[in-house]
Amino acid sequence: MSAPPENGAMNALSVEHVAKSFGPVTALRDVSLSLRKGEVLGLIGDNGAGKSTLVKIISGFHRPDAGAISVFGEPVQFKSVIHARSLGIDTVYQDLALIPGLSVYHNMFLKREHTRFKVLDNRSMRTQARSHLNSLGVNIPDVNAEVASLSGGQRQAIAVARSVFSDARIILLDEPLAAMGAKEGGLILKLIRQLRDRGDVSLIVIAHNYLHVLETCDRVCLLQNGRITFDRPTAETSVEELLNLVGAEYRAPDA
Repeated sequence: MSAPPENGAMNALSVEHVAKSFGPVTALRDVSLSLRKGEVLGLIGDNGAGKSTLVKIISGFHRPDAGAISVFGEPVQFKSVIHARSLGIDTVYQDLALIPGLSVYHNMFLKREHTRFKVLDNRSMRTQARSHLNSLGVNIPDVNAEVASLSGGQRQAIAVARSVFSDARIILLDEPLAAMGAKEGGLILKLIRQLRDRGDVSLIVIAHNYLHVLETCDRVCLLQNGRITFDRPTAETSVEELLNLVGAEYRAPDA
């Protein structure tokens, strides 16, 4: 079970006893976790543990078979991804949902373009895109550049910035460092730390690199066999402990 909020603070997100099956396959058995306002939560677990299923439920893509979800203290039943976004929940997947042939600023305002007299207001979008990226410390030299010309880390940063400035209050990052080199990954880790320092959005970060989780997240949850089996502040754990816990799944699987 997740720890209650400190000092009576309201959770940004509460998941209670959520279960989900796909035919004979049980993806989630009984998942409960909480996410505090401004917190960065690392969600870890081996492939098949149910991490992506949980994210898709929180983002409104799947509906749970059982359990309850609350957003800032209000019980919700997500009808769709659009419904979840309307409540301030956005997800940045590995494919990023960027259009390579469009400019940085057009991608930043995709599906929420600025218009003036029914014509695209490119000047406004360029100015605000530059301001948004600068405020997050994201170094994109030219917002007119096509996204196809950028590095993987820069693309990921643009997708995250788009979520932040589309009024998302809860952002789910699904393997943001996958297939990135050290330099590109460092850009995203820096961005996550900056968002944590700002304190105005809450994040759930799915990651396999436990060192990165401990360096950038406030708390870590381990998902095993469809359940949260470990929930602790990162300051109170270590990479070795997490490795031992994951290894225990294979030494003593849950029947």
